[in-house]
Amino acid sequence: MKIELHEIPIKDIVKGYIDNHEEGVFGYDKKLNIRPPYQREFVYKEQQRDAVIDTIQKGFPLNVMYWVKNEKTFEVLDGQQRTMSFCRYVNNEFGIKARSWHNLTNTEKEQILNYKCMIYFCEGNDKEKLDWFKIINIAGEKLSSQELRNAVYTGSWLTDAKRHFSKTGCAAHNLAKDYVTGSAIRQEILEIALGWISKGNIEDYMSQNQHEDNANELWQYFLKVINWVKMVFPSYKKEMKGIAWGELFNKYEKKKFNNAEMEKQIKKLMADDDVTKKSGIYPYLITGDEKYLSIRAFTDSQKRTAYEKQNGKCKHCKKQFEIDEMEGDHIKPWTEGGKTLPNNLQMLCRDCNRKKGKK
Repeated sequence: MKIELHEIPIKDIVKGYIDNHEEGVFGYDKKLNIRPPYQREFVYKEQQRDAVIDTIQKGFPLNVMYWVKNEKTFEVLDGQQRTMSFCRYVNNEFGIKARSWHNLTNTEKEQILNYKCMIYFCEGNDKEKLDWFKIINIAGEKLSSQELRNAVYTGSWLTDAKRHFSKTGCAAHNLAKDYVTGSAIRQEILEIALGWISKGNIEDYMSQNQHEDNANELWQYFLKVINWVKMVFPSYKKEMKGIAWGELFNKYEKKKFNNAEMEKQIKKLMADDDVTKKSGIYPYLITGDEKYLSIRAFTDSQKRTAYEKQNGKCKHCKKQFEIDEMEGDHIKPWTEGGKTLPNNLQMLCRDCNRKKGKK
């Protein structure tokens, strides 16, 4: 990675500044892309924005910024929020304490325009750029993991993917807001969809598709997942939000389910006090794996009482053990209606408990 430090006055950066929904955000005589496709919207609050201007007016140093150098142009890698703050101020878009750009003295204007920003020009391949982006992303408005990936794998595919997944009120949010968590503009819904379709290999998937014309494959996959969930569980409950639906879809898409029976099971499990994780009911009904339910465990006090009643002996093999070598076990299994109550507790050594669990 080649890195060079430059001192660039604000007057050069704001030259040709434009913030247009269709054209984008540019400065530095149209040679600097201030908000490339991978960058977020302007998110600074008024206090943060004003602090940038205050820092400049007092002549204090701003944190260094980073631009990616292309053949003839640059992209803001880090420093977009600070750059847009002073560009908007010089463009007379806001004021501070009733003083805007138009009513500053010429001396005050010159002081701001001649203020020198410390900027690193960075050149390198995709991997070097991602590694560097991770290193510098340690202060200010931190980027999410997906925003970091977007910085590297920008292109036609990402532009189309963001259209579906990354805008306020985008199609993915409207479709799946009741089933997935996260913010569209922070790229969290996009990250969820990518994690599902790539089975966790998000960077590989983005690299392979970077220069594709569109993200239709990802969007159609996401549609299939959400529609599958609605088909398997027609009656919605708030506990369905945030489940790793794509992972379940990838493994159990072709499995047949009895909707009426599933609904009965859901009502029964929702009312079961031993099920401490109600959202786990849905993956449990699909997979049959009890781990999703976080079945209520016996307390240490209950296990100590049972241990003393058994004189420290395992109920099955009758051998003597220390209490920390034993485990609390349901005499009548939970799957058969056994409850997590003292009268349904026996202490077994680890080996016997494992053997019982395999039966």
